[in-house]
Amino acid sequence: MGKTEASRLIDVREKIEWDEGHIPGAIHVPRGYLELRIENAVPDKRMPVLLYCAGGTRSVLAARTLQDMGYEDVRSLRGGFTGWKDAGQPFVIPRTLSSDQMHRYSRHVLIPEVGEEGQFKLLDAKVLLVGVGGLGSPSALYLAAAGVGTLGIVDADVVEESNLQRQVIHTTERVGMSKVESARQSIAALNPDVKVVGYETRLDASNADDILAGYDIVIDGVDNFDTRYLLNEICVRQGTPNVSASILSFDGQVSTFVAGAGPCYRCVYPEPPPPSLAPT
Repeated sequence: MGKTEASRLIDVREKIEWDEGHIPGAIHVPRGYLELRIENAVPDKRMPVLLYCAGGTRSVLAARTLQDMGYEDVRSLRGGFTGWKDAGQPFVIPRTLSSDQMHRYSRHVLIPEVGEEGQFKLLDAKVLLVGVGGLGSPSALYLAAAGVGTLGIVDADVVEESNLQRQVIHTTERVGMSKVESARQSIAALNPDVKVVGYETRLDASNADDILAGYDIVIDGVDNFDTRYLLNEICVRQGTPNVSASILSFDGQVSTFVAGAGPCYRCVYPEPPPPSLAPT
């Protein structure tokens, strides 16, 4: 049993079996996908690999397949997962997507680089959008569609008819409604998994620290430099990644600033331009 500590442990059972419980630290690569996915799970063919199935038969066949593919040290766990449990060894029952979630996020789940674990990370993530105008609107919709579990939205404005040409989260029927409430309704209609935390206020030095606290990422979609520099200051202080975007006419740019891993917004732009060069 101790071999699991020195090997890459691969569970070759079907998903329904994996969902009922698996050995801690195992990577799920179903037997039917072994040839397609094993090199992502174990890129170094010199690494010891320990395979297991329910009773030990499928993993023996899988081990032969890996040997044919050039893996140098492949073994099968005698007795499989059943023997592991019967011996009183620890196992875990994984978190699983509901049937509705599995259908909604099926295209994510099919991508090995995302899969169920990646979708859980999205569902657990908290993203703060400062502004739901021309930049924040599509960002909020795409994040909600992807299943980001909590979206904070900061905006003190109401929907105006002139917004509708570019602020795609709002609708004609919501002219005069607060942008936060309008965004909440669109997100709820798109994905009920997503929780919206609204802040119908302007971000300033008195509330920024409290509002930003607890979020994993901040999306800066504001239209004035005072708030942009304030956001940068708080993100640096709290260590929160800051995705900053801007657009003017046919020009646009987007950058991600991660405190401690590179320059911040003020490092790149030490001083804001004069107001005459930054029309709203």
